[in-house]
Amino acid sequence: MASELTWKKAIDKVLSSSPTPLHYNEITERIISEGLRRNLGATPAATVNAQISASIKHDGLSSQYIRVSKGTFAMRSVSDGTVVIPQKLTPDVPESEESEEQYEIVTSFGMFWRKEAIEWMATPKLLGMQQIGATPVDFFKQLGIYLLYDGREVIYVGRTTDRPLGRRLYEHTIDRLSARWDRFSWFGLLPVSDDGKLGSLPAAYSAAKLIPAFEAVLIEALEPRQNRKRGDDLAAVEYLQKVDPEIEKKKVKATLDAALNKL
Repeated sequence: MASELTWKKAIDKVLSSSPTPLHYNEITERIISEGLRRNLGATPAATVNAQISASIKHDGLSSQYIRVSKGTFAMRSVSDGTVVIPQKLTPDVPESEESEEQYEIVTSFGMFWRKEAIEWMATPKLLGMQQIGATPVDFFKQLGIYLLYDGREVIYVGRTTDRPLGRRLYEHTIDRLSARWDRFSWFGLLPVSDDGKLGSLPAAYSAAKLIPAFEAVLIEALEPRQNRKRGDDLAAVEYLQKVDPEIEKKKVKATLDAALNKL
């Protein structure tokens, strides 16, 4: 079996075959769907973004990549050092180089995760994947804020500082809210490494970065109709919920038991 491509070669292959520029999330999804890499780590989209951004930052005009807009890239033409970019009816507002870096306040988040997909105990597993096929991350120890929903209605907003996210959510399965919520969203501050481990809380945050972070969380949580885009770069750090394997085992066992009872 042929060895998998390096991240750089996989990125080059995807961008070279695309007639239009691509957001790094789309580049990552194509790398996965085309089977260019099997070892994805826990943060494949962040890895793709970092690979391209590092080349642009360090190599400048010598980089084979060109940034078209925030998070969106294309291959620079080898012949003349340019790339053809489709014209837009309205020009983009220039973004600072700093805004292209990985979001530094909200490092990860999950939207409308299902209560029933978790095996509830004092230390539940809150499993999420940045992309399908990526290494699952357990967000039990994550710190930040969370929202509880009854259907689509927010019924409670909480924070996790002295106790981790998983513990706080477990407590809501046995307190006065236990029967009132069926989904939850969360926004975490602890960084996620490529091997799926949660890091430490930074000692301080830049005041200038707190404002866009607040805005981003509110846009994601409230989904106001007049906001045409998601919160600044939060799309890069969203995690899809993965059902706890224990739930799947119980479903299989229940199916087998039901079949045996019919014999």
